[in-house]
Amino acid sequence: MRLIDLQPPKFLYFDLGNVLLYFDHRRAARQMAEVAGVPAELVWDVVFASGLEHRYEAGELSTQEFFEIFCDKTGSRPAYDALAAAAGDIFEVNAPLVELLSKLSAAGHRLGLLSNTCELHWNHFGSGRYPPIPAAFHSVVLSFRAKAMKPDARIYALAAEMAGVAPSEIFFVDDMPGHVASARAFGFDAVQFTSPEALAAELTARGLG
Repeated sequence: MRLIDLQPPKFLYFDLGNVLLYFDHRRAARQMAEVAGVPAELVWDVVFASGLEHRYEAGELSTQEFFEIFCDKTGSRPAYDALAAAAGDIFEVNAPLVELLSKLSAAGHRLGLLSNTCELHWNHFGSGRYPPIPAAFHSVVLSFRAKAMKPDARIYALAAEMAGVAPSEIFFVDDMPGHVASARAFGFDAVQFTSPEALAAELTARGLG
């Protein structure tokens, strides 16, 4: 059943992690530990528990600074390319969502990516490994570039500016309830991703079925 007062959006933004691609930080810790020759729990503590990954995603650190801190805190110095590959190769495709993305793109809808992520991950998933990502996107808004992370309103403001439409004309899907709430507070028509079927129903309710 079509919901009341929902209009077709002029622009659709997708979150990446656990929407289009599933990711596993524990896998990252294991793989980075293997190339560095240190325990996985040490890598977890240094990268994730300490907030280092968050600072990196927020654009507070360059990739080189991240690498140097990692080496200092773990007492290791792996090959940079090997560590980058280990850190980046943590994604699995959410096939129904990627198929939906392809259909929306083929239908001519304007699409964007709005994600909290870091340069190492962008270099991995932005390289064409997971078509149609990123070719389907008219706008790509990444926290490390924006130097603002969801739920900060600044990243939504940038996303709206890059889309070239009013916030109320943007549909956004994210897996995190807090990010959905903050996007709605900014004016987006935002929904939480729970399943491909539920998202398809939300799009149908907005005339995009």
